[in-house]
Amino acid sequence: MERQLQIAFKNVESSASLEELIRERVERLQRFHPNITGARVVVEVPHRSPEGAKPPLGIAVEIDVPGRAPVVAKGEQERRGVNGDHSAVVNRAFEAVERQLEQITAIRKGEVKQHGSAGDTGVVVRLFPEQNYGFIEVKDSPDLYFSRDVCGNGSFAEIKVGSIVHVTRAAAEGPMGPQASSVKLLGGSSPS
Repeated sequence: MERQLQIAFKNVESSASLEELIRERVERLQRFHPNITGARVVVEVPHRSPEGAKPPLGIAVEIDVPGRAPVVAKGEQERRGVNGDHSAVVNRAFEAVERQLEQITAIRKGEVKQHGSAGDTGVVVRLFPEQNYGFIEVKDSPDLYFSRDVCGNGSFAEIKVGSIVHVTRAAAEGPMGPQASSVKLLGGSSPS
């Protein structure tokens, strides 16, 4: 990694065992995905539960890879009955990151199965829901612009950064550069 791993504990006491588990998981990610340039992990109490209940523990993992938006995964676990072992929530968040990194690698290598004779498979890398548009990373191409109008069956609301989509390129470029004429969500969104 080009930048040192950052681990932060917010609204919760730091834990040496939890920090060690996080470091191990980041090290494992680096062995399988050597192009990681940075990693940030935040462990926090995301919100307060009703009085008397132990607040849940949340984790957010953000991994930087060159040429795309950060890969992000989040998890949350209720703290009652866990007895201080939060490895499950950490492992779930890192497994979600691993799946996203594997999808990115497969798309870049062209190993993702093509659906139909026309179109490509891509990953949504930037999304601006308030403005009704986003960008899709496709192998051997600049990112493709897409708008809410080209998403079938009102699926724009379901699309998130990291979603795998089938995209048909438009014949002509638009004001935002290369663009999609059709975008279809494949198998839901990537876990985050």
